Amino acid sequence: MMTTREGVRLALHQIRAQKLKSFFAVVGVIIGVMFLITVVSVVEGMNKYMEEDFARTIYGLNTVTVRRTPEVNFSSDPDVWRGYWRRPRLTFEDAEALRTGLGVPALVAVESFNGGNMTAETGVEVENVWLTGASVDLFRIRDLDVERGRAFTAPEDRAGVPVVVLGAEAAEKLFGALDPLGRSVRIRDIPFRVIGILKKQGTLFGMSMDNRAIAPARSAMGRLVNPRGVVDAILIRPDNAEAMDRVALDAEAVMRVRHRLRPGEANSFAIETAEESMSFWENIRRILLIAFPGLVSIALVVGGIVIMNIMLVSVVERTREIGIRKAIGARRRDITLQVLVESATLSLLGAAVGIGLGNVLAQVVRALSPLPATLSPFWMGVAALMGVSVGVIAGLYPARKAARLDPVVALRAE
Repeated sequence: MMTTREGVRLALHQIRAQKLKSFFAVVGVIIGVMFLITVVSVVEGMNKYMEEDFARTIYGLNTVTVRRTPEVNFSSDPDVWRGYWRRPRLTFEDAEALRTGLGVPALVAVESFNGGNMTAETGVEVENVWLTGASVDLFRIRDLDVERGRAFTAPEDRAGVPVVVLGAEAAEKLFGALDPLGRSVRIRDIPFRVIGILKKQGTLFGMSMDNRAIAPARSAMGRLVNPRGVVDAILIRPDNAEAMDRVALDAEAVMRVRHRLRPGEANSFAIETAEESMSFWENIRRILLIAFPGLVSIALVVGGIVIMNIMLVSVVERTREIGIRKAIGARRRDITLQVLVESATLSLLGAAVGIGLGNVLAQVVRALSPLPATLSPFWMGVAALMGVSVGVIAGLYPARKAARLDPVVALRAE
């Protein structure tokens, strides 16, 4: 009786003997698996990126954010957007009401931001700096570490002192080898004194997170990025992460009172957490991970048909060999096993090549674009299983045909 090991050995021998034919037999499997691994690697890398970097940077860890409009919204309905822009702007008074109205201890900070240019006292100008007016607790809420110098203090925040903390890239572009601390920068001709340099944060979707400047929201910076007294977001980070739901409910109640909303009337503000706001990405990821393997299966079906045809040709070419094996005692299941194992081995080797090429292609995408890529052992296993399944299914008909050959007739074949 033939064992699976013997079947694999015979299959590998046949593949080595007919390399070109074997390669063309598995081209469809290679292409299908390659693109499956590439796309899934990028999707899984994006998922890790969104959960760790994007969520932490945009929303903050264990943070409830109050905004005028949702941070992420894909609605194309103009009425929805008109409704958003009719909403009242958030103010410092809203932030103070939230600070006093929460039922649990929490850090509360305001944040306003816009792009703009900065000029150093040396005359060097840097464009497209991410200008932020914020209150002092933003550094703790966003986990922003000051590498050199210091952050501004609560008294400086309340008094609106014109001091600024620069990102590492902005500081390097503005001052080069000079020490930025204590020096002056100008934003729209308004001077700010540099008191700190942030630790490097890297990039987010190819956009530098280090080309930035943070100053007290009550200083001139707040008026440069927003109308006086207006803020873009109010961030709340409870001392206990388990109090997130309580904070969200308290914040909603406070803001509804502030905006004089009647019972049943829709909120005229948005309250978001990273988990809730990332649901849009989870939906996209789920659709991709369901739909793409289905699309790849089309290539695998084509590859399976090619493998089946190649195996049929192989059975015809080896009719005499099969007759000899039957004559010396090989049973139908032995012949069936041999053909199925050969077909599955051929397809599995194609899947292995596709996995390798898919990984290389994913790394190329990662190197040439801001898209991350993470190779998942789970999806490698899925790809290998798909390869074996295609081989087994494609080999069923040739295996049955080979097993039913009459040994007398087969021995007469030339």
